[in-house]
Amino acid sequence: MSQKNQIRIAEAVDAIQSRNFLKAEKILKNVLQQEPVNIRALEILGLVFASQGSHSEAVKHLKKATHIDPHNFSTQYNLAKALGECNENLAALPHHELAIKLSSNNPDAWLNYGKALSALKSNEHALEAFSKALELKPNFLEAMLNVASSLAAIKEYTLALAMFDKLLDLAPSYFLAWSNKGSTLQELKRYDDALACYEKALSLKPDFAEAWSKKGYVFWLLRKYDDAFDCLLKALELMPEFPPFWHNLGTNFLSLKLYADALKAYDKVLSLDPDFPYAAGTRLYTKMMIVDWDNLKEDLNACKQKIEQGKIAGMPFNLLGLSTSEAMNQQIAKIHIQNNYPENSSLGPIEKTQNEKIKLGYFSADFKTHAVAMLIADLIETHDRDHFEVIGFSYGEEKAGDLMRERLIHAFDEFIDITSKSDAEAALFSRNLGIDIAIDLSGHTGDGRTGIFSFRAAPVQVNYLGYPGTMGAAYIDYIIADKTIIPKESEQFYSEKIVYLPHSYQPNDTKKLVSEKKFTLTELGLPEGGFIFCCFNNNFKITPDTLDSWARILQEVNGSILWLLEDSPTAANNLQKQLAIRGVDASRLIFAPRVTPEDHLARHTFADLFLDTLPYNAHTTASDALWMSLPVITLLGETFAGRVAASLLDAIDLPELITNSRSEYEALAIEFARNPNKLNAIKNKLSKHRLTTHLFNTKAYAKDIEKAYEIMYGLQQADLPPQSFQV
Repeated sequence: MSQKNQIRIAEAVDAIQSRNFLKAEKILKNVLQQEPVNIRALEILGLVFASQGSHSEAVKHLKKATHIDPHNFSTQYNLAKALGECNENLAALPHHELAIKLSSNNPDAWLNYGKALSALKSNEHALEAFSKALELKPNFLEAMLNVASSLAAIKEYTLALAMFDKLLDLAPSYFLAWSNKGSTLQELKRYDDALACYEKALSLKPDFAEAWSKKGYVFWLLRKYDDAFDCLLKALELMPEFPPFWHNLGTNFLSLKLYADALKAYDKVLSLDPDFPYAAGTRLYTKMMIVDWDNLKEDLNACKQKIEQGKIAGMPFNLLGLSTSEAMNQQIAKIHIQNNYPENSSLGPIEKTQNEKIKLGYFSADFKTHAVAMLIADLIETHDRDHFEVIGFSYGEEKAGDLMRERLIHAFDEFIDITSKSDAEAALFSRNLGIDIAIDLSGHTGDGRTGIFSFRAAPVQVNYLGYPGTMGAAYIDYIIADKTIIPKESEQFYSEKIVYLPHSYQPNDTKKLVSEKKFTLTELGLPEGGFIFCCFNNNFKITPDTLDSWARILQEVNGSILWLLEDSPTAANNLQKQLAIRGVDASRLIFAPRVTPEDHLARHTFADLFLDTLPYNAHTTASDALWMSLPVITLLGETFAGRVAASLLDAIDLPELITNSRSEYEALAIEFARNPNKLNAIKNKLSKHRLTTHLFNTKAYAKDIEKAYEIMYGLQQADLPPQSFQV
């Protein structure tokens, strides 16, 4: 390097210190015109670009410097940092590693290496790197922060909190540490303590947008949606182009059933980051909730492409209403598990239990007035107490006066609320109680706690009833099924071993209460005379293909009407518009508001025929209809969710109501509507079979599933791996 250029580089450094980046850039480019391989000039120019946020330009110049001298610590260190700023952490790793090799006692090099590993979710290796930085430089605050955060990431919450406390003793004004400590407490379900930490962080830095968002998320978890909304708006005011904040806002709107507002929020997320995790699938689910079918095929194909590429397109449940592929359902479940609930061995291997009776632990968020509870209550009451001890683990919202919850509290031998326990604490609690078989009744549904099972809550873990599909998790040993919902050729798409019950997999409640209220047609908004088709499935299950079929049926049956559940006024309005587009007067759609379960069952008697949906069938709604002797016509689908109604009809010995094509489905509905004698014959057959076949025989069902539990338990006690079997 010439002496003249040495002076120029010194001038550039002075300019940088004065934040005159344009002057520094001009000087350095001038030097490089004369000496293109001047490492010092290339490196400093890279730092000039990095200081201005032009990280890709910084990478370009720093790469040139490392090519000239790959053994220069400073250039390797700064190139690795610049690549990290470009979110190219994988590419940055070898440069971090070389920088450390060149200067192994540099704590900043270890810190930055840890940050890259953390960004790549290699949390255990990141922890090692941060710990090394802290070893080299005791009381290195940023290293302490990252050690604590990494411990939290691998769910070592107690150690994480101890490190946060040590850090905050040294630096009580470190707002980021308060915020991250809050996140750890949040994971432990210590929501009040988490809120206190976020508030402390905000008292130190009122414009800390991330803390506002985290605070809003805790309020959302507590179902304090108005408070959540206020916090999220504050976060967006500070950082209006940050996708996670918009996604949280959309989720809050969705919880409030403000679907149009939720859609706008998700649209904003995807405009900022087309691959933002879960946004595309949640947006599509939101559209289905309000029957917004614009660009439906394109939206679904975009989700499918993301799933095929291993991207997080959406929650597994959210795409079941549109999916006709078990392979896709398995893939999206696996992606969700890998990114959120990988197997965690921190509690150590689970010991074999030795109990006088087999201890069953049923885990659910839905021990309340909910479809799952309404299906399983009778089974819980009927379980053989001579051979089984039956414990309920509840982690859902509790509402005062909920009769179903009260019924279940008395039905279980022990009913335990684990809402405030972390996933690890709940799993350990289950282990300490000696649970033999842990049964997940929630799966990938809204309030599910899959994390509990990732820690292994019992020697045997079962996916049952709440989620109609595979969990995609190796630590879930079995799924309860039957030959209809999971035919032999579909077994390959399930991560669990399949337990085939001899009849339908679905239990039912033979003690359902039916309201004695005497409804009138006028009160229900139904016309005098005319054939009444109905479907009380959630609106998100209604697809364009299904409505096409319903429109053709209505056109063929003069004076008929279609009676649907009203999920929201927007959905009702859109369904009427869609029916009109198909050439049917919108007035032929009548909507039933949500009422109590007892009243809902009673009003079934006014319908003539239940028309099912596909690709997501009626499940509990089909059971309700059949219990009330209302025939259900279904179309056999390709997935678990699309074969449930057929399973129920097989179990009640009415296979003639199962169709295999849309034309057959439509023809059968039309034939019943035009032929009162045939319809009466099927209704009489249904009434006769209701209490004489398997579907509503809880005692027989209990014996079947108990036999399944005994086989699972026996295999485990014999130290044999889980295996598929038929009861």
